[in-house]
Amino acid sequence: MPATRRSTRAASPATPRGRSTSRSGSPSRSSRKALKLDSETPSPAAKPKGPRSAMTGDAVKKDEGKRQKILTRVFFGVLMVLGFLFVMFAGHVYLCALVALVEVLLFKELVKVRYNAHLETIEKNVPLFRTTQWAWFLVSIYYTYGDFLLELLKNNERTHATAIYWKSSQFHALSSFGLYSAVFVITVVTLRKDFIKFQLNQLCWTVCVLILTVGQLKYIMHNIMNGLFWFVYPILLVVINDVMAYVCGMSFGKKFFPGVFLKLSPNKTWEGFIGGGIFTLIFGWYLAGYLAKFTWMTCPVDTLSIWSPVLDCDVDSNFVGGNLVFPEQIFDLIPNQLVRGLPNVVEFCEVGGTVGPCVSGENGIHDHFELVTKVLPIQLHAIALAIFASLVAPFGGFLASGIKRAYGIKDFDSIIPGHGGIMDRMDCQFLMALCTWVHYNVFVKMGTISVTKLLFLFKVLPADEQRDFIERASEFLINN
Repeated sequence: MPATRRSTRAASPATPRGRSTSRSGSPSRSSRKALKLDSETPSPAAKPKGPRSAMTGDAVKKDEGKRQKILTRVFFGVLMVLGFLFVMFAGHVYLCALVALVEVLLFKELVKVRYNAHLETIEKNVPLFRTTQWAWFLVSIYYTYGDFLLELLKNNERTHATAIYWKSSQFHALSSFGLYSAVFVITVVTLRKDFIKFQLNQLCWTVCVLILTVGQLKYIMHNIMNGLFWFVYPILLVVINDVMAYVCGMSFGKKFFPGVFLKLSPNKTWEGFIGGGIFTLIFGWYLAGYLAKFTWMTCPVDTLSIWSPVLDCDVDSNFVGGNLVFPEQIFDLIPNQLVRGLPNVVEFCEVGGTVGPCVSGENGIHDHFELVTKVLPIQLHAIALAIFASLVAPFGGFLASGIKRAYGIKDFDSIIPGHGGIMDRMDCQFLMALCTWVHYNVFVKMGTISVTKLLFLFKVLPADEQRDFIERASEFLINN
């Protein structure tokens, strides 16, 4: 029997190393489990290829979430651009309505920052808090755009009768002051003894928000009426600067300047700030020349029409090309060999006491270089606006970053998926719009008076002063 048992073991099939078998010769339960796992394990050839092969499951989800955010941001960004173009070509009145809507949303987002931060205190102890905030906003809007409508009536001879009545009755001034006084009294009446300091802080924040929104955007509708160029071009400058600063920061950030550009916004870099400025100047120069080709951009309007009008006007001299002569002293700072290689540069030589363009083969003595090029005057104004958009306007965004950091919020709102709130998109536009109005009135139209407005002022004069004005004007014309 012992010999028989030994022969039986010898005849049994060999089992793989490390696996157990049952007495019947079939694999045990643990062995079968191991075989199953082996069959489910993918071979090296079946492993996923590409950058995600080395990622964990959480990392893959995070990467997919990032891509989804980018797609959402791009999709709604394109929608915003298309929506803006639609409103712009619909007409000036619709652009003005869009600006008014944006101001309402901006005020709502900014005052909500502190309201949410102190919600419990406000609801329990401060009466009419939101009411007084919105009352101050409505008073500001009424005064600001009432003044705008009055200016619009003055600049249109067909509406002078309405403007004269409004001006002579001083209705706007009286009603604005009456509303201001009423809101002032309500604000003081709602102060509570134990919360006066807190309420005054909230009032100061409301005033600050009004300055940021209504104050800086007071003249943006004037920019629209002066010609859409003065509304659209500054917006595009800020967009270009924002995009190119991001691209330059991502591409070259902290490679040339290791220090942080601004501690208030640590993600901003010197490379992004400088690179964004350079590209804004380049794009701004050519963009101004392109927009100047369209009368829809260059023609001013003096009335708000529901139906989009066909604009036809005498082209302003700023949008007409001219010759720009560069001072010859500029080329004295550059080696002559380099200057000769510049396009459109003409070298002048002295031959026999006469100075003229150098002719090959003549033994003339170099005198100077000249460069005459055709430019549009608006392109020179564009450079000034582009410099401001690069150096000053971004600090509106830095201020918005500081507010969000102070109150621990990521975005001001979630009204625009992928972008946040209106404030998150408009933070650099406020100061740019105000700068454009100042630049227009100081360097483009140095006098804000027009013949139509002068005629309106003449009509509101008493009869004796009208006669006196005519006599003085006649004497001026005779003597000059």
